[in-house]
Amino acid sequence: MPGTLRVVLGDQCSRGLASLRDLDPARDVVLLAEVRGECTYVRHHKQKIVLVLSAMRHFAKALAARGVTVDYIRLDDPANTGTLAGEVARAAARHRPDAICCTHPGEWRVQEDMRGWEAATGIPVEIREDDRFLCDLGWFRRWAQGKDGGKKQLRMEFFYREMRKQTGFLMEDASPAGGAWNYDAENRKRLGPGIAPPPPRRFPPDAITREVMALVEARFPGHFGSLEGFAWPVTAQQAEQALADFITHRLADFGDYQDAMATGEPVLFHALVSTSLNTGLLLPRQCCEAAEAALRQAKAPLNAVEGFIRQILGWREYVRGIYWLKMPDYAGLNALEATRPLPWFFWSGETRLNCLRQAIAQTRDLAYAHHIQRLMVTGNFALIAGLDPAQVNEWYMVVYADAFEWVELPNTHGMVLHADGGMLASKPYAASGAYINRMSDYCRGCDYDVKQSTGPTACPMNALYWDFIARHDRRFGSNPRMAMPLNTLRKMAPERVAALRATAQAFLAGPEMAPEP
Repeated sequence: MPGTLRVVLGDQCSRGLASLRDLDPARDVVLLAEVRGECTYVRHHKQKIVLVLSAMRHFAKALAARGVTVDYIRLDDPANTGTLAGEVARAAARHRPDAICCTHPGEWRVQEDMRGWEAATGIPVEIREDDRFLCDLGWFRRWAQGKDGGKKQLRMEFFYREMRKQTGFLMEDASPAGGAWNYDAENRKRLGPGIAPPPPRRFPPDAITREVMALVEARFPGHFGSLEGFAWPVTAQQAEQALADFITHRLADFGDYQDAMATGEPVLFHALVSTSLNTGLLLPRQCCEAAEAALRQAKAPLNAVEGFIRQILGWREYVRGIYWLKMPDYAGLNALEATRPLPWFFWSGETRLNCLRQAIAQTRDLAYAHHIQRLMVTGNFALIAGLDPAQVNEWYMVVYADAFEWVELPNTHGMVLHADGGMLASKPYAASGAYINRMSDYCRGCDYDVKQSTGPTACPMNALYWDFIARHDRRFGSNPRMAMPLNTLRKMAPERVAALRATAQAFLAGPEMAPEP
């Protein structure tokens, strides 16, 4: 008797997925398909492809162990069409289901693909809300529109407070725990001498993952990154162990040092759970509950727990809402009219700027950098150098194992590049070398002098920062959060401004900025 074909995507490896909730093992078939199109729409880091395909294979194995009929299409299947639509059509022809059921995807292009499945197969397609998130998209749209028909400004902080009230996380009756909503001001310490972050839990590849690694090396040899040292969680059990390891060993210091950077310390006290969240191996509620339990048990302070929960309940949910509210036009915005090509060193890591060299080499080797490295090193440089948003967005999508467009695009386009004109963030996160020197030890190993702003040995970040402020003086003139740097610029002697801008232009025209080797 025909049943339902239930399609599960590579970032939906969740047992409680909406499209699997009423599954009938006697009649229904679950389809998981490894397709080349999903591996190559950008040239994903090799570790990301391995992560997703291995998670899919492990998830399929777990479903089969529960008696579920799984139709699993491998990447190297000779009959594989290479596209999701093609594999759904082939599965529909094989199984002749009464209906096709899937869960709302994370990316706009996949939603558009799904909308064509019914016409292509002649079978009704149901797309269910992805309720793994803590905020449904309908509520977000209503919140964003506001009671008066439209909010003048959308701000994550106000959204976050509403989500705290709705979920009850870190609430004492109707008030925030500790009396404040946000403890970000307490979370900006530099890593001092003698502080040794504990190493995170690692997961050596099993036979399934090793098979996928060999396949990826064979099929995608030219993709960015290295597979050596791959150790991401690829099952729900491993993801839960990784979360527990963070809660036990690093959460207590996460708050104080979440903005710190240090040579040879890629993880510090960060959680390393974003890959598991974004593939569905962990759920956001699990993470928030685990952190709140640590607070109740006096195993972590409030500033650390609040900072961690804010990244998930606040920022992660907020950028998803913005993505689905503003797409597809959002991706094409370029408010700062940035057009400079991405320099080749973003791929090679070969630059005299040690902060960029450290962040890019780490990204190449681990498919990971924490949020301050992404925002204030690679991102800050891209912003103040005026790099083309489309090229920068593609780079971020390629290089990180946790990069899916719904979360990558708003973070990069809005938070990093201010390409949306302030829709996501109220100010551009531009900084000179002084910020990097304050929050890291990178400047000690640099060819440039962070204490100099002009001349050939000066840190380019300094001159680029003031050149950026000068380029956009009029644009930011009405922004109160930009008043301080604008006032400083206007008080500078004209010859000082000219020297800064000349230094910036000399660097931008120099060999390091070449788009090709």
